[in-house]
Amino acid sequence: MTVVFYGCVSLDGYLAGKDHDLAWLEQSGSVEQTSFDSFYQGVDITIMGRNTFRYIERLGNPQQFYPTSENIVFTHDENFHCEGFMRACGSVVDFLELQDPTRTIWIVGGAGIVQEVLEANRFDRLYIQIAPVLLGAGIPLFQQLRSTKWFDLQQVQQFGPFAQLEYTRKEMKHA
Repeated sequence: MTVVFYGCVSLDGYLAGKDHDLAWLEQSGSVEQTSFDSFYQGVDITIMGRNTFRYIERLGNPQQFYPTSENIVFTHDENFHCEGFMRACGSVVDFLELQDPTRTIWIVGGAGIVQEVLEANRFDRLYIQIAPVLLGAGIPLFQQLRSTKWFDLQQVQQFGPFAQLEYTRKEMKHA
């Protein structure tokens, strides 16, 4: 299986502003200015946390955003229900272990899920778009790690106001 992160951060590395605010993202540019459409065509499963889902829910009909993938929301809310989205709880890494190895899994967010997958060294590819804004505070994409993680830069592209960095996991040789 291929596990990827695809998302946008501010110039100072924030995935979201204070109180999970994403208004800065909408003000920076539009999804049409990114590689989202071509990226999403290769996605089989999306995984996100409850806060990320809430943001998508506020935008309108959540099913319209991810219509062709299996969509998983990690939440402790036993009453969670939304057509086109399945509830999961527990370890995201354990969930990944149970998936078909031929599938592509997109970790949409949030930061806690990204952290867990990163700590387990399960990201194969990172697509990080950088928006032309400094937030000064918020929720960082990458939080403090227990160990160093290395990636190889594969490509840098410009999409409108966004710079997209594409990385693959670097396999470190141990001496």
